[in-house]
Amino acid sequence: MTYVVTENCIACKYTDCVEVCPVDCFREGENFLVIDPEECIDCTLCVAECPAEAIFAEDEVPAEQQHCIALNAELAREWKPIIARRDPLADADDWNGIEGKLKQLKR
Repeated sequence: MTYVVTENCIACKYTDCVEVCPVDCFREGENFLVIDPEECIDCTLCVAECPAEAIFAEDEVPAEQQHCIALNAELAREWKPIIARRDPLADADDWNGIEGKLKQLKR
């Protein structure tokens, strides 16, 4: 089983999770992070570090966020690894908790 970043990360992009990942499985886009399912070792460390509560075990992803499983796998093949914590997006706190952010995703 792998872990999955869901829509609440979009337009926030807190990177606290990156800092604790022992295998550097996070990939970075302009306004979203994903987890490479081929690299994730299921350690669970990232879950507690995510201020947006956007990371779930694959078998616990909410029904309305199931599309994020394939999205993480797809974008992980395209985006570069991120291995160090960075500041979140400037208006991250304003976007945190907003539903339906998929249309905000910048590929």
